[in-house]
Amino acid sequence: MARHRGFLGTLTQIQREVERQAKAQQRAQQQEIRAQERARRDYQRAQLADQKEQARFYTESRIHEVSELNQDLEEAIQGLKELLAAALNTDSYLDLENLKTKPTLEPFNPGALALAEKAPTLVSYLPPPLSGINQLLPWAKKDYDEKLTAAHKHYAQDASNHAQRESLRCQNLSAAKKQYDQKVVLILEQTASQNAQIDHFKEDFVTGLPDAVIAYFKLVLDASNYPEGFPQDSKVAYIPESKQLVVEYDLPPFALVPEVSSYKYIKVRDEIADTKHPNTARRELYNGIVAQIAIRTLHELFEADRTGHLDTIVFNGYVDSIDAGTGKPIRPCLVTVRTTKDAFSQLDLSRVDPIACLKSLSASVSKSPAELAPVRPVLEFNMVDSRFIEESDVISGLDSRTNLMELTPGEFEALISNLFGKMGLETRLTQASRDGGVDCVAYDPRPIFGGKVVIQAKRYKHTVGVSAVRDLYGTVQNEGASKGILVTTSGYGKAAYQFAEGKPLELLSGSHLLFLLAEHAGIEAKIEMPDNWKDIAPDSAALEENLEDKDNSIIATHGQCPQCGTMRPLTARHCGSCGIKLPWAQTVKSA
Repeated sequence: MARHRGFLGTLTQIQREVERQAKAQQRAQQQEIRAQERARRDYQRAQLADQKEQARFYTESRIHEVSELNQDLEEAIQGLKELLAAALNTDSYLDLENLKTKPTLEPFNPGALALAEKAPTLVSYLPPPLSGINQLLPWAKKDYDEKLTAAHKHYAQDASNHAQRESLRCQNLSAAKKQYDQKVVLILEQTASQNAQIDHFKEDFVTGLPDAVIAYFKLVLDASNYPEGFPQDSKVAYIPESKQLVVEYDLPPFALVPEVSSYKYIKVRDEIADTKHPNTARRELYNGIVAQIAIRTLHELFEADRTGHLDTIVFNGYVDSIDAGTGKPIRPCLVTVRTTKDAFSQLDLSRVDPIACLKSLSASVSKSPAELAPVRPVLEFNMVDSRFIEESDVISGLDSRTNLMELTPGEFEALISNLFGKMGLETRLTQASRDGGVDCVAYDPRPIFGGKVVIQAKRYKHTVGVSAVRDLYGTVQNEGASKGILVTTSGYGKAAYQFAEGKPLELLSGSHLLFLLAEHAGIEAKIEMPDNWKDIAPDSAALEENLEDKDNSIIATHGQCPQCGTMRPLTARHCGSCGIKLPWAQTVKSA
């Protein structure tokens, strides 16, 4: 019984040990599981922390991206607002001497050809001399002599090869030097030719040749630094008689004005949203852009004129677009202005409002540039394009065009009457004026816009001055006409344009007349002054414009005709309207 009890005790101990081991193994497994779980949780926490850090970095990068977008947008809009101010800080004058180039000549570099190969020396080929007893041994001496002979032969061959290589190197070096010298001569000739062309161009420009004047001021416009996206294309024409520059300039489209006013990052959607510019604000900004470009162009051209070639500038600003109604290309004029250097120089451009400034210059500006509402140009560019009025006359005898200066007074009168009749006016010739011109009263049959029109045409060689324009204005007032048109075969001075500004007067120069004849009457004409041509009544504008009333030297310039009431210059002896003799003479105060 005791034996069984001991056996059972042993079994119980064994069973307990097995249970302890099982529990220990179970605890170890549980500990391993818990350790793995802790490691997994630690990994997840680290991963989440890394993701949060990455998310933070990503959010910061998107916010920085939005900040850069807003900064770029702000700079772009500010640049559009400061187009005029940016030009005031830059001198637009082009010194033609700076266009000259200095030849860039690289030094002659022959490379390996400059390195002469070291010539072989005989000593290096000779065998060592015999010494000691070898000097007495016949076979040793014989062997030495053979080696000595072979050495001399080998040296002679190498020396000959070296000489040939050196000769070839010297030939190649000489050829390379010759090629270099030829290149230098070519560069010098090209540079000298270019600089000579610049000198010739400068001489032509200083002289006032129209092509050179046009080219110079085209360079000025091309050199103007505008923001990216501005077309900056232009056409330039020059009327030397009146020192008038006509510019047709391409304006940027309305689409260039940013639609967006600001950007914002929306984190929950991970997207960059934008806030649109109010359409009214965009239109106002575009109106300012158009006005600034017009004033800036006038400023740059007048500032670049250091030779006194410009008295007057006509600026016409156009924009290329598509008609939304027809889908066809259109090119409306959005701004047009004519101003003189004297008037423009009185402006303080650093303080003006561009739109108000244009109004002060009597400019015509579109009521809605964004909607492409056009205005009528002060002066059509194709009326003064030098390519139209300066056609080459290779064989003058074969030129069949009518020379307006060779017509009889009656033919000239009929021509002018026919021209304006073709243009839709009902013309009536009046008494011929005493200055060799044509006086014509016409009627524009259009309702509202029509009315009586006084037309005067003068075949002049010299520039028509301000007195003729005053004369026309007096006639317009006396006749109760709605408009006056003065046509000449020459051109006008700046005082004439200044007087006509803001008045119902239109001044057409010789190039305009040729254009109108070709466009409306189908008459190809030309204006060539006969050598013996003299203006019948030279205009007194030269006297008036030179004195300019600076020291009260001119007491009066005009008076009223006692019969018809027309204002007439004091230099005129007869009234151009009624023909009576005028009861005055010019009164000039001595200097």
